[in-house]
Amino acid sequence: MKKLSFLLGFIVWCQSQVQDLTSQFQLSFHVKVSNPMNTSRQEAFAFIPEVNLPKDFNAKAFVVLDKDKKVASQYNINDVDYKGIVLVLPELAANESRQLEVRYAKTGEIKQEYTKRTQAELSYKTGGEWKAREYIGGTFKNTDYLRVPPEHKDHSWFIRYEGPGWESDKVGYRFYLDQRNATDVYGKTTADMMLQQVGLDGFDSYHHLQSWGMDVMKVGPSLGVGSIGAMANGKITRVEKTDSVTSRITENGNVYSSILTNYYGWKIGEKKHDLQSRITIHAGTRLTHQLLTLTNNPENICTGIVKDKKSVLLSDKGNATNFGYIATYGKQSLNGDGDELGLAVFFRATDASEFNEDQFSHVVKLNPTSGKVEYYFLATWVLEPNGVKDQQQFETYIKQVANELANPVKVELKK
Repeated sequence: MKKLSFLLGFIVWCQSQVQDLTSQFQLSFHVKVSNPMNTSRQEAFAFIPEVNLPKDFNAKAFVVLDKDKKVASQYNINDVDYKGIVLVLPELAANESRQLEVRYAKTGEIKQEYTKRTQAELSYKTGGEWKAREYIGGTFKNTDYLRVPPEHKDHSWFIRYEGPGWESDKVGYRFYLDQRNATDVYGKTTADMMLQQVGLDGFDSYHHLQSWGMDVMKVGPSLGVGSIGAMANGKITRVEKTDSVTSRITENGNVYSSILTNYYGWKIGEKKHDLQSRITIHAGTRLTHQLLTLTNNPENICTGIVKDKKSVLLSDKGNATNFGYIATYGKQSLNGDGDELGLAVFFRATDASEFNEDQFSHVVKLNPTSGKVEYYFLATWVLEPNGVKDQQQFETYIKQVANELANPVKVELKK
């Protein structure tokens, strides 16, 4: 009897919650979200472009409902490639279609609070002074925008953990905002956001296991994981020689975060190119999405993964139903004698011209199309909560990711 009373009370409470939302958000439209795969997918990402929204849509006061449950969502204003509503569904079953209701208020601002599951940040020192290539003194200050000073090089002590960082509840990343411009990985032992704790005392602490995790990958002169490069005169060149660089945190949301970096005058061989890099991540995924836009038609763009003798190389050229990938797995982390660390880069089969390597990296060469290149990368660490535990699990996981990338969630507005 008590169970029945509790259930009836819960139903009444849910109904009152929905009625309250209906009174707050008077207008609505429906969205059909579909999984085209014959397998289920977790943390399914969906995007409703601004151009598809009703003309009177109020981005400051809306909520997305799946029947009587709120769906974690946000409105992107600054990310021009994903301007509109982004949302993440905990699960979509195989071939499932689900109708969501988007409710919005006519005017005003009504904020919806969701657990923060992504973050992007950039922090630099102020109050000190430059002495040659080192910044002496000062304190760190977070910013949404930075034009990199010409004095700044690696280990200048100017930027906290040496560049912008981004994370989900699964994993963290950073790239060096200096002449190296390579991507590194923070393995996490928690689902909480942790970047705000990193690098406050310099570069040493995060190279050792902390309460939140640690820097788990050695980059050196390699492509790290997913770093930007190009092949010229038989050699892989990272984004090393540029005229100037700016970086901006375009979104720092609970569901989605992104970073936009402009490299002006990147020298590849004898030619210069302006390069725009947009990095994005969403809640519940290890994947980083990298979208590049370049001027002056470069012959190729290369990316890849650092070589490590303790890892095995996995690769697949991909096809119409699966993205291609290169990946490594093994005891290649920087924790003690090395924990299992998996690294992977994903790309469309039609974009890749060849697999290659140099002294430091496993490489995939990609062909720009109309000045654009797109790929994804991820890292998975054995010590993360509910992490991938062995090579067999890793291979199953990256095959699933390759299939999901080739078959994204479909979104249709219902009139």
